Amino acid sequence: MSAGAGSGVLRRRRSRWPRTVRSRGRAVRGHLPTPGRRGRWRRLGYPVLGVSTGLALWQAVVVGFGIRSFFLPAPTEVAAALVGHAPYLGRATWVTLGHTLAGFGIAAATGVVTALGLAASTPIRQAVLPVLVALQATPKVALAPLVIAWLGFGPASKITLVALLSFFPVLLATLAGVTATPVELIELARSHRAPGWRIYLLIRIPWAAPQVCTGLQLGMSLALIGAVVAQITTPNAGLGAVIVRAGQFADTPLAFAAIILLAGLGTGLFALMTGIERWLLPWVRTING
Repeated sequence: MSAGAGSGVLRRRRSRWPRTVRSRGRAVRGHLPTPGRRGRWRRLGYPVLGVSTGLALWQAVVVGFGIRSFFLPAPTEVAAALVGHAPYLGRATWVTLGHTLAGFGIAAATGVVTALGLAASTPIRQAVLPVLVALQATPKVALAPLVIAWLGFGPASKITLVALLSFFPVLLATLAGVTATPVELIELARSHRAPGWRIYLLIRIPWAAPQVCTGLQLGMSLALIGAVVAQITTPNAGLGAVIVRAGQFADTPLAFAAIILLAGLGTGLFALMTGIERWLLPWVRTING
């Protein structure tokens, strides 16, 4: 092949990069293997069977050993607390969900942008990264009194604690993914005179996307933990406050009801992040089998 023909092919390929990136997700989604009806029933049936078995054993232990509800309430007592305090628990759940999503949104945006900025400059990354690692190693619970003193007892302090707790997993995962881009791909793009923003958009960010999603999943889990810790520290709203008040009045079934709602909320948020990852990055599931 002549040099002119080769450069023409390269120009055509380069001009088709955006179209390829946009169509890759649709193409891979169309070729993903779909599980059969029996596989879907198994995926739904096994978790239901496991939860039902656990609840039955829990009920049998409480009734069989005559354990008082102050120490360990039966599942039926917890269910009665869920039904009896449904409006109160519903409002508390919405408050916890709002704090979690607000803090996580701030942490996700600032974490990804900061990681991209650090990856763009090696000297800045080497100077700033030790400070970030030291902040990551600091227990965030120790910062709670300071944050409350600075921002008060309102939602601002709780959202700030959530953002602090979930910021570093997003930052470190994004930074690790972006800096792990193969040098050969970057040099190839530079040989085609691709600008820096185009290299980030078409090479670095797609390469780091799986690790970014992993960091977001971990950050979401930590965001819920941060919201509960903040609400327990200043128990004026949310499921954390419900647990504190239930302990003050020795209402163990209500505390268990709040804990079960937190478990369901965490599971739902994690499933949401997993679904978003599968929708945005369908080829990751295909490669990992």
